[in-house]
Amino acid sequence: MSGNHAILLSTACFPPVQYFTKLVNYETVYIEQYENFPKQTYRNRYEISGANGVLPLVVPVTKGRDRKINIRDLKISYDVQWQRNHWRTLFSAYNSSPFFEYYCDDIEPFFLKPYKFLFDFNHEVLTAICSLLEIEASLLCTTGFEEVPAGTINFREAISPKQHKAINDPLFDPKPYTQVFSEKSGFLPNLSILDLLFNEGPNSVQVIENSIRRD
Repeated sequence: MSGNHAILLSTACFPPVQYFTKLVNYETVYIEQYENFPKQTYRNRYEISGANGVLPLVVPVTKGRDRKINIRDLKISYDVQWQRNHWRTLFSAYNSSPFFEYYCDDIEPFFLKPYKFLFDFNHEVLTAICSLLEIEASLLCTTGFEEVPAGTINFREAISPKQHKAINDPLFDPKPYTQVFSEKSGFLPNLSILDLLFNEGPNSVQVIENSIRRD
């Protein structure tokens, strides 16, 4: 563990492996719920491995063009059948993976039950996956914008799908594992936890821990 014992993260939708390295490497994890919603981040998107490489999946939200809104109050849009479309895409990508059948009954309900708020959806997803992987993370929601104890690392903007916006993370060194399309695409690092879960199953935690640089 680093010299700090707490870290501040943004909410995230089926977060990438890097996000989970923070959950296992810090005693306390604060989730920001008072920031204004930024576009094109892991807050409402996640990335999986498709037949042609990295495939982003986006949870649509209802938001005025220039209207600022706290992330905790941001509503999910159902103008399109994104849940059905996402699940069909996941099934197509991972049906042949070693652990898809084992975990699909735990994951599919997130694509059946309607959720009003993105933050609630993300939090239930995160809690469920931590339970599946037996990760005992201490998750706390912020009580105000960046109102966290002194000594907490602010990593709220650091983990990003946009490489030019992502902040260098010296503690993250993605450990390769076998993916469905590895022979075609090679190893694709830092995809959604779903990719790791469906491919590695109970061994996912070991991959996460091995992805933390400790030297």
